Amino acid sequence: MSEASARANILVIKLGALGDVVQALGPMAAIRKHHADARIVLLTGAAFADFLRASPYADEVWVDPRPHKLNLPGMFALRRRLRGGNFARVYDLQTSDRSSLYFRLMGPGKRPEWSGIAPGCSHPHANPARDSMHTVDRQREQLAMAGIADVPPADLGWVAADLARFKLPDPYVLLVPGGSAGRPAKRWPVAKYAALATELLAHGATPVLIGGPDEKGLGETVRAVAPRSRDLIGQTNFADIAAMARGAGAAIGNDTGPMHLIAAAGCPSVVLFSSESDPKLCAPRGAEVAVLRRESLKGLGVDEVMRLLFVREGKVPAPRKPNRP
Repeated sequence: MSEASARANILVIKLGALGDVVQALGPMAAIRKHHADARIVLLTGAAFADFLRASPYADEVWVDPRPHKLNLPGMFALRRRLRGGNFARVYDLQTSDRSSLYFRLMGPGKRPEWSGIAPGCSHPHANPARDSMHTVDRQREQLAMAGIADVPPADLGWVAADLARFKLPDPYVLLVPGGSAGRPAKRWPVAKYAALATELLAHGATPVLIGGPDEKGLGETVRAVAPRSRDLIGQTNFADIAAMARGAGAAIGNDTGPMHLIAAAGCPSVVLFSSESDPKLCAPRGAEVAVLRRESLKGLGVDEVMRLLFVREGKVPAPRKPNRP
């Protein structure tokens, strides 16, 4: 038997979204350490595959094709691949209806050991209150029930990116004015970000705006009011954002995926929440994360955000270190 075939095969499932992927990095590191001699395959969404291929947590990254349940050829092809992986154990960090469906696809016959919530799995996360736990705490407990007791915080020290093409100013503050297009109440009004950009410029820090390609209009709106802001919306990948966060004096943004990356990179961060989401369940985790929550973000003033910032010896404003939400 070859050395490769003698290794145990382990599958980790984390399909998305970005914030959830970031919050699963600690569990991924714990699984890698626990199964140090195993071949680990990570099943994820197409948007995250390249980012996670650069990580030290998996030997191989598979892209989830997400076939519709009525797409029988697609479902059978996925079943063949999953069963062909000869996995000894699966860690389902997605714990969704879709990922639990993949447990059923592993049958009939003997399935691999499975940590998750799929009915009949060998290592269920057997806490009926799991849905009221923060994502990080929930996954930590899930792994403890599967025999992995030591789960570290997310660490982005492995992320590398060449930022020279952006010619970033010094000092700068990251602004993340976007978020889920389908949930506009999660966004602080872009006019408030424009006013904040004006305040930051007055304090000697250049606002640098980041976000997805479909959010370019937000950057244009901010620059119409604060033209010395840098608009990089639609120009960065995940590694770029993490690297930018290391050099930023601070970051301010909505409850959206990039803020999880920024916070995990160690950047002092202010994250804005409305009643649309609960920071107790999903706030970014990091050494210096402050949460501002209002029933409606329309009522959150620029001065309230600025009160979490300070200027000292001409340095970039940075949030005070808060208690973790």
